[in-house]
Amino acid sequence: MKKYKQVLALLLTLCMLSATACGADSTESGVQTEQNVESTEESAENADETIADEESTDSDSDITDSIPLNIIDDNYRTYYEVFVYSFFDSNGDGIGDLQGLISKLDYINDGDDTTDADLGCNGIWLMPVNPSPTYHKYDVMDYYEIDDSYGTLDDFKQLLGECDARGIKVIMDLVLNHSSSQNPWFTEACTYLRELGDGEPSVEDCPYFEYYHFSKENGAGCYEVEGTDWYYEAQFWSEMPDLNLDSEALRGEIEKITKYWLDMGVGGFRLDAVKEFYTGNPEANVAFLNWFQESVKAQKADAYLVGEAWLDISSYAQYYESGIDSLFNFAFADKDGIISKVVNGSSAEQYGVVNVSLQSTFGQYNENYIDAPFYTNHDMGRSAGYYAGDNSEKQTKLAGAMNLFMGGSAFLYYGEELGMKGSGKDENKRAPMYWSKRDDMEGMCDGPADMDDFAMKFDSLEEQEQDPTSIYQYFKKVIKIRNQNPEIARGEVEYLMNASNEQFCVLKKSWEGSEILLIFHTGAETEEVDVSGISINGAEISPDRVRGALESGEEKIEVSDGTVTMPGYSVLILK
Repeated sequence: MKKYKQVLALLLTLCMLSATACGADSTESGVQTEQNVESTEESAENADETIADEESTDSDSDITDSIPLNIIDDNYRTYYEVFVYSFFDSNGDGIGDLQGLISKLDYINDGDDTTDADLGCNGIWLMPVNPSPTYHKYDVMDYYEIDDSYGTLDDFKQLLGECDARGIKVIMDLVLNHSSSQNPWFTEACTYLRELGDGEPSVEDCPYFEYYHFSKENGAGCYEVEGTDWYYEAQFWSEMPDLNLDSEALRGEIEKITKYWLDMGVGGFRLDAVKEFYTGNPEANVAFLNWFQESVKAQKADAYLVGEAWLDISSYAQYYESGIDSLFNFAFADKDGIISKVVNGSSAEQYGVVNVSLQSTFGQYNENYIDAPFYTNHDMGRSAGYYAGDNSEKQTKLAGAMNLFMGGSAFLYYGEELGMKGSGKDENKRAPMYWSKRDDMEGMCDGPADMDDFAMKFDSLEEQEQDPTSIYQYFKKVIKIRNQNPEIARGEVEYLMNASNEQFCVLKKSWEGSEILLIFHTGAETEEVDVSGISINGAEISPDRVRGALESGEEKIEVSDGTVTMPGYSVLILK
């Protein structure tokens, strides 16, 4: 039966492709494709209903095989955060590089909707790739170049072309709070001040003097310009001098930088440390972000911008007033975030209630906001360390689904789909991608020099690819379901309190007249939930409404009219 469904889905997809192949205009063809995908989706659902009549089963965990993808080309995406340094090494020097990333793009997304071998992410967030004296590269020496250890501008252009062919939008990390102390802007300004003596500085003589916060006052976070009585501000580190974002000349430079990369094919930017642009002055930060997003949108209307403001939710919500597309949703992330707390035993109600509240919390500042949920990133310990005991693998899986099933553009840190470990100092959080347990496998990276030696908790990709119950296979399925159902990322959220309880969170999402239901079971034991009072797209819940079932163990979800029985740490998707 499974083979029959796969063949049927393939025939439906081929019909869709045949219909759209006749369109001469690419824009019109794109519209036709979306309409045909929806039509195919309805046909696949009808086929599922027929199949459900033919075979009596409570749950079919492979139902996703018969449903086509419905990926929309907009700024609601699933991003894969890549630290190039630790991803894949193409030249044997132990450092990951752009050619290594290019060679592994098929792992992220092979661009072929008929295959099931890739993760399915349609966005990549590149941590900094500009020249830098540090391994992490958050201190930029040249905003117009690629770090030599990563490759060349031609490599980067090739990467963009390969990503574009796969439908992947690439956003670059853009560090505007500070530069490297080795950036020529800074070194020339310091040389100028040394040669100036007791004279008054002039931006006509040295325009870069205005790019930084130079002063003869030694304030907090300031350091001496060697050989002078001048000081410069560097709130993060002496080798990261803060940029003077009030400088009109610097703002002109920033406009050149963004246009340079956007013209090359970059799809947008991740903005580092936006709350530190003007330390202790959120109003000025918001004002600068407003200027920045207006400048970028004038250059590329569909450019995607996401900012990092590591604050409480009510504080970073205010940054949406700038008009920026997205801000990372820290409330749900990290070991102390909502997802980890719920999976570790707190009431599931918190996940549902806050998901709903985001709509007003963010929407009051920007009605066009796109949430940016994430679970971990390069500044946090990896999630495999959040859970201990016999259920830790199941909890790791469920938590990943709770992140990726949130609305907006969801972000996945490389290696989380394998349950990689990494905590403590920053180097440990940026360990080499765990392609293999074999250190001598071609392409394996050495990782940052000061990284501790520690063992991984779960198997490498080589083993997990062969295991249908692995964390990797689970994450692939989660992303596939997200890609099949655009309501997940775009829908208005409703928390169904009457069907929810301490260990069940039931959410309904509505988008363009279509509804989808997500049921999260966050407890360890098999339990039953009453769904008799719930309708989905005008119909009562029944087995033929199932769009996906995510079980973290061998026991299956059972769906009957009015009742759902779910094993611990499982998720059910109905439509």
